[in-house]
Amino acid sequence: MHWLATAATLTFAVPVQGAQNDPRLDPLFAALSEAQTPEDAAPIEQTIWKIWLLSGNGSVDADMLRGVQAMGINDNETALEYFTKVVKATPDFAEGWNKRATVNYLIGRFDASVIDIQKTLALEPRHFGALSGLALINLALGREREALKAFEAAMRVHPNLPGASTHIRELREKIRGKGI
Repeated sequence: MHWLATAATLTFAVPVQGAQNDPRLDPLFAALSEAQTPEDAAPIEQTIWKIWLLSGNGSVDADMLRGVQAMGINDNETALEYFTKVVKATPDFAEGWNKRATVNYLIGRFDASVIDIQKTLALEPRHFGALSGLALINLALGREREALKAFEAAMRVHPNLPGASTHIRELREKIRGKGI
C-alpha cells in the first residue's frame, strides 16, 4: 500500500495548482502504473481527475463546473457552450478540451470530438480518458486498428483502465480473424 500513502501525501503536501502541469501528477501517474488491481488504481485515478479539473482560474473553474453539471443532466448543448467558453479562455487547459470532446462525442459530432482529443493529447499525452475516447470513436466508426492502438496507448498510461483490456482482447481477435 506504499503507493496509496504516497498518493494521499501528494494530495495534501503540494500546493494546489491544477491542470495538466500540476507537480502532483508525475508521482500519481507513477503510482497509477504500479497499481496491482483496479481497486488499487481507482483512488489514484480519482485524484488525477480532480487535479485535471482545476485550471487555476476561478471563473474558468466555475464554467467547468457548470458544464459538468449540464452534462450530468444530459443538457449537452449547454455543456458544450460552457466548455467552449473554457477552451477560448484557457486554450492551454487540457481538460477543457477533453470535456468538450466528450460532449461532442455524446452528441455524435465525432470529427469535432477527435479534433478536441488531439488538442487534449498535445497538452497532456498521458490523458487516458482522451485516449479511451479516441478508441471509442474509432470503434464506433469501424476503425478497429485505430481503436486498438488508442486502447493500447491508454493502457500503457493506466494499466487498470476499466473495460480497456476487454476491448483490446476483442479487437485483437476480430482483427486476427479478418487477417488485417
